[in-house]
Amino acid sequence: MEMSFATAEDVITTTEALVKKLWASVMPEPLGPEPFHRMSYYEAMGSYGSDKPDTRFDMKLHRVEQYLPADFIGKISSLNSPVVEAFIVKGNGHPEETMRVLRSFMNTPEAKDFLDNPDGAPGTFVIDSSKPMGGLSAAGFEGAWDLETLFKSEHGDLIFFQCRKDEPFSGGLTKAGELRLAVHQYMVEKGFLSPPVGFDFHWVTGFPLFSPSVETEPGQGGTAGIASTHHPFTAPRTAEDAALLLTDPTKAIADHYDLVVNGVELGGGSRRIHSAAVQEFVLRDILRVPPSRLQSFSHLLECLRAGCPPHAGIALGFDRLIAVMRGTQSVRNVIAFPKGNKGEDPMVKTPSPMTEDSLQTYHLQLRQGGQS
Repeated sequence: MEMSFATAEDVITTTEALVKKLWASVMPEPLGPEPFHRMSYYEAMGSYGSDKPDTRFDMKLHRVEQYLPADFIGKISSLNSPVVEAFIVKGNGHPEETMRVLRSFMNTPEAKDFLDNPDGAPGTFVIDSSKPMGGLSAAGFEGAWDLETLFKSEHGDLIFFQCRKDEPFSGGLTKAGELRLAVHQYMVEKGFLSPPVGFDFHWVTGFPLFSPSVETEPGQGGTAGIASTHHPFTAPRTAEDAALLLTDPTKAIADHYDLVVNGVELGGGSRRIHSAAVQEFVLRDILRVPPSRLQSFSHLLECLRAGCPPHAGIALGFDRLIAVMRGTQSVRNVIAFPKGNKGEDPMVKTPSPMTEDSLQTYHLQLRQGGQS
């Protein structure tokens, strides 16, 4: 969906109305009249360790390194002055049962990735009122008190700790966020926690306009060491963010918005750059796109120079939307002709060898060795 002379608010309002009408039309229960909750990217990453958090269950992350003694932090990480994030899993009042399910989780293949984390394996405390300081003695007297106050911990609860480098958030998932999801899923499967229910929609906004480049995601192929967090046509959110393009583009915030429900990103959109000068500056001077690559955007720049209205839009993933509505984890279950792992469609038996008639229709011929 693209809208001319529109702001992000226009797109968000229209999309919310569409989703609510859809739910009222085909789902057993309509969504409430209140607007979808909104949170910034930094709030999502800080509280849930994910840019598409499942907010149906709590288990929020908290920074706790200020409460912990250095010797305890040194036992769970070799990093120098790391960030320590923690979350609590509410128990059933039986520490021995909590310990049993904790040990069971730590022996799963899914836990191996956390145990082998170079930034440090998870630390854990099982709250047990029969033990000194409720089982928190390794945190010291003051640390134990602070943790109990922060988490309102009770007999049988479980606290996880995860360290990471003290660096700004980038990407869509932290190790603590990944651990939160894995622990919750396992606890639900084992009946230790109740499965979450319902649909909790929210918008995630305030993404950084640019993020550090990584080898696995080269972005726009520039040489600046940064890439557009979403795409290079996203507009800065405010005039102040636009000014940062000239001084410190890594601090600029994008006018981008993601619609998230139950940990699934249903779609994302943004207000676009409609100035040719700004668009060319982003590509050439900020991202440092090579001239040959910049040339491939010449048609876009020419169109912008001819005059382009302010515009914004969003794209919803139809398959993911239907999967969420049907309560299935895989979009393959709602796609009419899903592909296999090898890209094959067993229903229509594709891809298949080219016939001579097909080759003639498309004016193709087979090379030596069977390659077309």
